[in-house]
Amino acid sequence: LTVRNMVKNRPLARAISDAGWRQFRTMLEYKADWHGRDLVVVDRWYPSSKLCSTCGASAQRMPLDVRTWTCRCGTIHDRDVNAARNILAEGLSVTACGAGVRPQRADTRTRQSASKQENPRATKGVAAL
Repeated sequence: LTVRNMVKNRPLARAISDAGWRQFRTMLEYKADWHGRDLVVVDRWYPSSKLCSTCGASAQRMPLDVRTWTCRCGTIHDRDVNAARNILAEGLSVTACGAGVRPQRADTRTRQSASKQENPRATKGVAAL
């Protein structure tokens, strides 16, 4: 979340400022480490609200007052539920593949696609065929 931009919304500025966003993330990291889990942080520019969780099509513009929208494939989305589904899918892909679902840039270190790089923890305990 871009807190700096959210604070510009005058009616919500105080409530947003009072929330301890950095402390919240620190606690999430601490709890995940404590329980042996991985905390996956999704890219802040990932278009979770505008991306159709059914077909993957992306909406061009979506102002904040649009709470429900219909995709070209005919699926009707609640903005927040759709964003949650997309963030879950992105997090699972990062856990399984070790990188985001977006194509990697040509100047990457390994020059391999994300699907060819497996996270060792994802296959730990799985017998090799």
